[in-house]
Amino acid sequence: MNPAKLIGIILIVAGGLGLAYGGFSYNKESTAMKLGSMELKVQEKETVTVPLLVSAGAIALGIFLLVAAGRK
Repeated sequence: MNPAKLIGIILIVAGGLGLAYGGFSYNKESTAMKLGSMELKVQEKETVTVPLLVSAGAIALGIFLLVAAGRK
């Protein structure tokens, strides 16, 4: 499979997921306090939003790569 086709498919799938979910969240662990050998760790939930234009742009670029790779 042509690398351009593979990248195009990945961009289309990622753009579709961005449109469907609108973002993703993950847990970030950080050290709140350290006293000698004892540590107090805190987990924070971080949320990243994916803009609509970025998702649509990824889909458009993926379609372009598929079409351009198919013409060769």
